[in-house]
Amino acid sequence: MTRPREPHAPDYPFHTCPALEVQPEYDRLRQDDPISRVTLPYGGQAWLVTRHEDVRFVLSDSRFSRAASVRPGAPRFFEQPVADGLGYLDPPRHTDVRRLLNRAFTARRVQAFRPRVRQIAEELLGGPAGRTPPMDLVTAYAQPLAGQVVCEFVGVPYEDSERFAPFFDAVVSTTAFAPEEIQDAVIGVQRYFTDLVAAERRAPSDTFFGELVRQSGDEGTLDDQELVNLGFGAVVAGYETTSSQLCNFTFLLLTRPERLKSLQANPEEIPDAVEELLRYVPLLSYGGNPVVATEDVTVAGHLVRAGETIVPSNNAANRDGEVFADPQDIDLRRRPNPHLAFHHGPHFCLGSQLARAELQIGLRTLIESRPHLALDLPPEDVVWKQGSVLRAPSALPVRW
Repeated sequence: MTRPREPHAPDYPFHTCPALEVQPEYDRLRQDDPISRVTLPYGGQAWLVTRHEDVRFVLSDSRFSRAASVRPGAPRFFEQPVADGLGYLDPPRHTDVRRLLNRAFTARRVQAFRPRVRQIAEELLGGPAGRTPPMDLVTAYAQPLAGQVVCEFVGVPYEDSERFAPFFDAVVSTTAFAPEEIQDAVIGVQRYFTDLVAAERRAPSDTFFGELVRQSGDEGTLDDQELVNLGFGAVVAGYETTSSQLCNFTFLLLTRPERLKSLQANPEEIPDAVEELLRYVPLLSYGGNPVVATEDVTVAGHLVRAGETIVPSNNAANRDGEVFADPQDIDLRRRPNPHLAFHHGPHFCLGSQLARAELQIGLRTLIESRPHLALDLPPEDVVWKQGSVLRAPSALPVRW
């Protein structure tokens, strides 16, 4: 049940920002009140941290717990329960599980997979949905690219995507679906991965997921429910975040044609451009994931008591003028670029190398094959997702 807002603790998120804008309150808070009291939608008050230095500290310090943030009664953003997974484990359990997964998400394995990513992208753009303008970039390119890449990389049959892809919008919903619909969606996806684990037990495959199932059985590392949650988490994270970012990046470039032309003329600069777009885009609609202090700890000169919740805002940190010159501007050649789009510390994104490869290749293939790419409607008419964890266009019609 939602608790009443307490004095001197404004509701957070403060309000809905249009398109890919960030909360303007962050600028003042970083300067005058870098750790401030806010009221989350459910569970009461929390501390909000907005400076890059402090956000990095909270994300990396072992005295803050992700597991405690989803316990009953903890201040939180969503009414519905959060699905279990790697992101809500603390060491030493988190360390053990992550060590297993690190065997798949290596830089070498991602590098070897890059030609396949390019092949998938080219096939989509050359296929029926991508050949004739106008094209909806979301459904014809970004989503199938992200879905096929993560499924093949992890070892989930892409031909089964019709069984789990329809649930993804509900799984990452905040208010777009009713709580019972979201829970039904989670159960539906978990049911698919339960069947997949059982199939791997009967007839082991040579995929990473198959190897994970075998190793877990041999070593007793993970039970079946944990395998289900890891498979579900890897696919939904790789599918939703990467497809959303590819559309966000394309929108930003199409609304800044001079930057698009520069990238088309200098495609070797795309890796740096992707890093800058990762920094610039406030992907999470709610700013950052809460953690709970397990003991008294000082943050930004203020004592946070054991048991108190704190929200380290990645969105705010990535616009910190003390770290990034002209942070409200897009500088596609920015170096260094210590953004926090992939988090920081023990929960640094496991699939960051795969996401980088996919965004670099997906963007390059698109702008090289469509040199006259443009929006097929005015930018202000693009419809953005509402009531979702992630910010992205609902549809992005393009022509060339």
